[in-house]
Amino acid sequence: MEKSQPQLIEKPYPPADDDCCGGGACCPCVWDYYYEQRKLWNAQRAALLEGTV
Repeated sequence: MEKSQPQLIEKPYPPADDDCCGGGACCPCVWDYYYEQRKLWNAQRAALLEGTV
């Protein structure tokens, strides 16, 4: 039986300047989402480099 390949997420890019209102009241902020996606992408990339995924 073949091992299925994990779904790779695309590299996240920072939000555009006009994506964030700068008010600090948004929850979650577009920057929160970006940082979470970047964290996941970095972890997935590290796992691939180590050969564990």
